Amino acid sequence: MTDVLDFTAQTRLVARLAEHVRDDQLAGPTPCPEMAVRNLLGHLTGLSVAFRDAARKDLGPTTDTNPGDTLPDIDATWRSELPEVLAELAEAWRDPKAWEGDTRAGGIDLPAAVAGQVAMDELVLHGWDLARATGQEYAPDGASLAAAHAFVAATPDDPAARGGLFGPVVPVPDGAPLLDRVLGLSGREPGWTPS
Repeated sequence: MTDVLDFTAQTRLVARLAEHVRDDQLAGPTPCPEMAVRNLLGHLTGLSVAFRDAARKDLGPTTDTNPGDTLPDIDATWRSELPEVLAELAEAWRDPKAWEGDTRAGGIDLPAAVAGQVAMDELVLHGWDLARATGQEYAPDGASLAAAHAFVAATPDDPAARGGLFGPVVPVPDGAPLLDRVLGLSGREPGWTPS
């Protein structure tokens, strides 16, 4: 079993970023080429529900759906729903039992400890995506960033092994900040801007 990760700081950060998204930014581009800001927000909502339920071992439609099957979107309730499900995700992973045994997320059965690592990585990376796409500052807490780095650093630099989870590694300068290294290992260009 891995150490239990505390999702509180990262989920609150993502919720704050989402709170400051303006309606006129919803159709704007993101570092995820196939997603506009509204789709990224929809993805964040869906992954929060899926990984909340994975932590609870409440397996069913929310944990069985492959996130790549459809382009996620938001509805009229997203501004209240997203912070709520982010808080529920943090609470669910606070239970040490969430990290034990096996679970399912995205239609894939995996050890619960790995699911927790994936969830943190998703929140760190997509938090940066949202911040960049909407012109906001982004500074994840050290523990969340370290967990994301451990996860992406363990992913082989082989397109087949990366399984669509990440793009090809983007080289970053030696001595780059940890966030830039995480981004590069995930296939993101740390200098990405919407223009």
